[in-house]
Amino acid sequence: MDLSRRDALAALAAAGIAGAAGATLLDDADPDPDLTTLVAVAETVYPSAADGVEPFVETYAAGLPDDRRDDVLDVATELDATARDWFDAPLADLDRATRDRLLRELGVDAADPDPDGNLSDRVRFFLVNELLYAFYASPTGGRLVGIENPTGYPGGTESYRRARMEDDG
Repeated sequence: MDLSRRDALAALAAAGIAGAAGATLLDDADPDPDLTTLVAVAETVYPSAADGVEPFVETYAAGLPDDRRDDVLDVATELDATARDWFDAPLADLDRATRDRLLRELGVDAADPDPDGNLSDRVRFFLVNELLYAFYASPTGGRLVGIENPTGYPGGTESYRRARMEDDG
């Protein structure tokens, strides 16, 4: 399933972030090269069936408030430095399995999400949880994992009624 920039805007809206400026995020602006690590993390933690991850993540990150975006990118920079130390390559250049191994060896899968904690805690808080929230709150990401109407996405009662009618046969 293809994630889109519109999916990212829907995820931002679900978080109460997207405003009038959100429409400008749909322009085909040059991608921020600092986001490559964030995209690499998303490609690692999102289901492999998800396509369009790069524009989705770039749009979502661009819509974050400046201070939150700065925190996300600072932690991404630290994670990338760790990948360079451990594997002599930027995180984005590693294959998905090696990225996953790095995250697991850092303990990110079991870390307590803490914005002031150690690197594993901050990666969990600012990168993994942020990206998973965006994915699950988007219409396409929600459908991909079986959530028909993510929080904040319109159409909840209509889809509920449709699902109930299908169940009643």
